[in-house]
Amino acid sequence: MKCGVVSFPGSLDDADTVYALNHVLGVEGVPLWHKQRNLGEVDWILLPGGFSYGDYLRAGALARFAPVMDSVVEFAANGGLVMGLCNGFQILCEAGLLPGALVRNQSLLFVCDEVSIRVERSDTPFTNLCETGERLRLPIKHHDGCFVADESTLRRLEDNGQVLVRYVDADGETTAAANPNGSLNNIAGIVNEAGNVFGMMPHAEHACEDLLGGADGAKFFRSIETWLTKGGRA
Repeated sequence: MKCGVVSFPGSLDDADTVYALNHVLGVEGVPLWHKQRNLGEVDWILLPGGFSYGDYLRAGALARFAPVMDSVVEFAANGGLVMGLCNGFQILCEAGLLPGALVRNQSLLFVCDEVSIRVERSDTPFTNLCETGERLRLPIKHHDGCFVADESTLRRLEDNGQVLVRYVDADGETTAAANPNGSLNNIAGIVNEAGNVFGMMPHAEHACEDLLGGADGAKFFRSIETWLTKGGRA
């Protein structure tokens, strides 16, 4: 199985993601450069974290116009699975593949920490190896991670079950103290209406080995692999 990992100028976590895929998860990570339009024979696509194009204008705003994104949008429109982590989540929102936006953290500070998230659904390509209500521990590192949306969009996300993970405390509750960036409704990650595009601020790729502090992040990648191996469609 092959995962295309897109690299933009300023990407920081692309190499870490390819390493985790190749050497920990047994999935072939295929580097994709921001200028190329041919995605090759990849089974799914991941947009990694970092500061694409220096986050000029706003996070993800310039990456949205990279040539590779035309192909990513087409891939998603055809039902292909696309996952964006941190800056990748920001790019997916800027490209219109996900609703809402990621803005400056409520504290106006860069946040680097480990957080708890709660899995809201376990029937998706990205979470099928998780349990609904399961609490996972993942690292975060971002300056613009506050998820916002207008009232009608937020209501639609909630009503459609498009919120896949939320920030929670040690008891699994969505408290203000557990919210590291001020995201509305403690939202840490969402999926599109079709169910095949997922964006999340926490870094799953940095939590794939117990040696590095925990392997909860591997559940997202293995869920995708399991879904595709079984011939699932979003």
